[in-house]
Amino acid sequence: MTEPIPGGRQARWPWVLAALGVAFLISIVGIVVAFRSLVDRIPTPDDVAAALAPEPYENVGPTVVQSIRSLADLTTVEYVEYTVIEKGTDSGILAWARGDSLTLLAVARIGAGVDLSAITADSFDVNHETGVVTVRLPSPEIQYIAVDNGATQVIDRTTGLFTKGDPRLETDARQVAETVLLQQAESAGILEEAEENAVAALTNFLLGLGYTQVEIITTELPA
Repeated sequence: MTEPIPGGRQARWPWVLAALGVAFLISIVGIVVAFRSLVDRIPTPDDVAAALAPEPYENVGPTVVQSIRSLADLTTVEYVEYTVIEKGTDSGILAWARGDSLTLLAVARIGAGVDLSAITADSFDVNHETGVVTVRLPSPEIQYIAVDNGATQVIDRTTGLFTKGDPRLETDARQVAETVLLQQAESAGILEEAEENAVAALTNFLLGLGYTQVEIITTELPA
């Protein structure tokens, strides 16, 4: 009959406790590593800003140029001007017999803008290191003048006793009126406003593409 080993059960307890201690330490280390990995995955404010920042274009291609050309309608400025034109013939002391004059109230819509259709890829210079883009922009110009026929009218017409009046007189007065209205619009700053609108629209568009700064060079306004 085999004799039991004195103290055998008590001799195994230190090994059991040591194994439990090692397992506990391993689990703690695992928890710490997992926590640090989770923390590392949380995006910093710089990471968020970098993710939201658009990638700058390295080259200005046909798609960008076409989009810029489509901004033309947004940059057009329209003024409504009116003037009174007096035109006629002076027959001196015989004006009562041969005179011919009229007074014309002329109203017109005058539009000005920058010809963005002239923009090409060669109009841009891009600094790839700084993200600065330089654009050469055409000078603003009058794009149309449209007489409002509904509002334009002869408010007075005087003809001599022995004349029926010159049928071309009103046409001549309208031509004079267009010149006067155009000068009024230019004096009021329509060209400068058209340039400001084009610069603002183009700057906002290019900044939205990711460029850090937009520099626009425009030619001098026409005299």
